[in-house]
Amino acid sequence: MKRTFIKLSLALCALIAVIVLVNAFTYGAFFTPGNIVNVLRQITSNAILAVGQTFVIITAGIDLSVGSLVSLTGVVMALFANAMPASINGSVLVVLTLLLGATVGGLAGWINAFPVVRLGLPPFITTLAMMLVARGAAYELSHGRPVPLNSDAFMSTGTGFLFRGMLPQLPGLPIPVLWLAVVVIVFAIVLGKTRFGRYVYAIGGNEEAARLAGVRVGLIKTSVYVLSGICAAIAGLLLMARFASGSPQTGTGYELQAIAAVVVGGTSLVGGRGSILGTFVGAFLIGILNNVMNLHNIESYAQEIVLGGVILLAVILDQTLKRVLK
Repeated sequence: MKRTFIKLSLALCALIAVIVLVNAFTYGAFFTPGNIVNVLRQITSNAILAVGQTFVIITAGIDLSVGSLVSLTGVVMALFANAMPASINGSVLVVLTLLLGATVGGLAGWINAFPVVRLGLPPFITTLAMMLVARGAAYELSHGRPVPLNSDAFMSTGTGFLFRGMLPQLPGLPIPVLWLAVVVIVFAIVLGKTRFGRYVYAIGGNEEAARLAGVRVGLIKTSVYVLSGICAAIAGLLLMARFASGSPQTGTGYELQAIAAVVVGGTSLVGGRGSILGTFVGAFLIGILNNVMNLHNIESYAQEIVLGGVILLAVILDQTLKRVLK
């Protein structure tokens, strides 16, 4: 617990330091309401994926399939929405589409967990296989092309704002950011305040001890992969709504961004430690770095080098704290 608090504090300090330095470097242009809202909107999908990934990594697992599940659920939901009658209420259509996407994502998470729980296979292998299967299925269903939405019911979900125009200096709150806030709050409560969350930490700390203590390890591990798949479906819905289409190319590389956010936010890759708040801070920190590099026209290849360096530094810090705080 002490190590988690220290790592979360370090992540918050790093976030504040980066904001101050970036704001000074951009002569005050970064720390404005409009730009902060823009960064939040940009990190929405990655942060939601990272929330689900946090549960998996705390159990000492990994989910490499989330990026492909974003594309698969996006394509499935777009095809479903287009097949529904035009007379259906827009809000009902959004809810039904999300339920279908969550079902597909959750089922994929269950398939990810089955070989891990029943056969003892490494989650790296099973989720890598799902990553390839889901990506291939998305291309097969869409015939390799984006599936444009016929309905405008998703427009407000992807690009809408709340409270826009109420104050001249404030740009309003993007609807996707509201979705992110709900996901972060709900899952933070689930992880930090429920018996299920305590079992997740217990399994990551010592799986055999948790089993001997009566924890249904198989059920809990299966549940975290299902949650990860559902988070991928939520991210898939928001991206589909934003671009008004479900594309098999959406989500490429998102699994690495999500893992990076989790690690930078202080969650240990060996399991047993982490928090949803820390994951959000990590996603926001990565979002700031990407935003600054985009503003300065740094090419995407160089951005990947920076992201890799950030992940490496976060892992080194994690191992250093582990030795110091023993």
